[in-house]
Amino acid sequence: MGDVFRQSYNPVAGSVLLSALVAALPLVVLAYLLSIRRVTPWRSAIAAAGTAFLLAWLVWGTPLPLALSATTHGMAFGLWPISWVVLSAVFFYNLSVDSGDFDVIRRSLSRLTGDRRIQVLLVAFCFGALIEGIAGFGAPVAITASMLVGLGFEPIQAAVLALIANTAPVAFGSMGIPVVTLGGLIAPIIGRDAHSTTLALSAMVGRQLPLFSLLIPAYLVVLLAGWRGMIGVWPAVLAAGFSFAVGQFAVSNFVGPELTDVLASLLSLGSVALLLKVWQPAPRGAAPTTVVPSGSPGAPRDTPARVARAYGTYATLVVVVLIGQSGNFATLRELPPPANVTAWLKCGQPGNRLCADPWIGPALPGNPQAFRFPVWEFHWPGSYRLEGDRPVSRINRVPPVTPAATPYPLTYRLDFLVSAGTLVLMAAVVAFIPRLRRGVSPRRFVLVFLRTLAQLKLPIITISFILSIATVMNYSGMTSSMALALAGTGVLFPFFSAFLGMLGVFLTGSDTSSNTLFGPLQATTARVSGLDPVLAAATNSSGGVMGKMISPQNLSVGAAGVGAVGSEGVIFRRLIAHSLLLTAVVGIVAFLQAYVFTGMVPAW
Repeated sequence: MGDVFRQSYNPVAGSVLLSALVAALPLVVLAYLLSIRRVTPWRSAIAAAGTAFLLAWLVWGTPLPLALSATTHGMAFGLWPISWVVLSAVFFYNLSVDSGDFDVIRRSLSRLTGDRRIQVLLVAFCFGALIEGIAGFGAPVAITASMLVGLGFEPIQAAVLALIANTAPVAFGSMGIPVVTLGGLIAPIIGRDAHSTTLALSAMVGRQLPLFSLLIPAYLVVLLAGWRGMIGVWPAVLAAGFSFAVGQFAVSNFVGPELTDVLASLLSLGSVALLLKVWQPAPRGAAPTTVVPSGSPGAPRDTPARVARAYGTYATLVVVVLIGQSGNFATLRELPPPANVTAWLKCGQPGNRLCADPWIGPALPGNPQAFRFPVWEFHWPGSYRLEGDRPVSRINRVPPVTPAATPYPLTYRLDFLVSAGTLVLMAAVVAFIPRLRRGVSPRRFVLVFLRTLAQLKLPIITISFILSIATVMNYSGMTSSMALALAGTGVLFPFFSAFLGMLGVFLTGSDTSSNTLFGPLQATTARVSGLDPVLAAATNSSGGVMGKMISPQNLSVGAAGVGAVGSEGVIFRRLIAHSLLLTAVVGIVAFLQAYVFTGMVPAW
């Protein structure tokens, strides 16, 4: 299968600094095409992926077969599980819109209160977090901004508020896909499996962002109505922020990233709604009340049963995913092959013919990568050689990135039944199939799925090539070259780590993409600097969410959502100071966790 490739970290004139500058070229190409030339994201991603491939092959000396192997692995990882989760989540959301559930929930929220301070909490913060948790990718900003305009908010103000509210939940958006992606990428760097790494990252992010979940509701109301206005609704501010923060911490630390936003947002919505049953804010002089379109003559009036059914759709999603993650299939992640097969098929029973099949039974001599349903993990083709019947990576990391030359395995995992995308698809079936008698036809299921696929075809291409950039840079040694240069920031690295994450989201518009591009770099830099790589990678995600409000893509989404296309510059000027301030606070939190409150970093 070929000789071993030993990574080189200073191939450009023997200088780590020059090598780091050259290694950054794929990111520079991506930033230039996206931000200056305004090239579409999928074309920009392809160009940057091509740049990374050529540099890995021609400058870092990665053998052509290995460079091709890393490229195709990254693209495959972008398709499964990343794009599969996104596709299933957006399909579920589109079904809720098509069935009318989404409009029912929107109307129920608009009727809870006429006070705009509480409306911004319910719509922009609580409901926006629910949409982020399920769909993400710009949907929360577009939807909540347009809802605020419909409730009587000034358009630019509505866009600003929606963009700021879409911060705390972003790291766990789209069924936790930013954290899941990051876990898969840094697992080989820290020498752990992807599942346990993802759980550690989820816990770490869940020990950073709840601080901001407490802050953001008050921040929103102060921007809308000033400090005195915020004091007037402090019970609602506290209910929204505290309940979301508690839910975010608990779910991210004890369940995992997939349901963090969904459960936390539902808890926050419920807390504010219950509070409004027993408390209402005092009238604020001439403060305008809401204009509720759904309350106009001729608008539908939803029965309590219809409202309960709409919320039940999202409750079904929570239940199905929780069962899938905590049930027997989820335990397969923890069992080493072939025990996962033995446990599931009970191969010890006499007469079980399935055990004799090498494609679904235990790995046999000479067949070291047998297909073990429902979890299949194997070394990616072209990246390994056989030592006897054992596959060993052809890629070695070397000092100073590792203490000694160490194989850097390029593995791929297909977990058919426990993938979050599969569980969300199951939830869609469970939630909507019983409604076939109420007018939700199978044909509509198919049409909505096809429409979702058409909607996401270009984002899926973008995701695949962005991940190929990260994989090529990681396995060629380019990421380590940049990490060795960044290690020069010394003790201040945790603070600047937040700004690197923010820059990634500003450029790409996505915390997932930022984690893909910079997460491995952060983890590698932390290892070289003697810091915790999980803390550094998590800070990339937490800091990244503060850049989403000023990313060009999200500015465009916000402006379009309020009918103010062309006002992106105005919105940007009103947001840039908030983005920088909140990112700096993330950096301070990470700095304190690295050196003072070290017990906040989870053991992994």
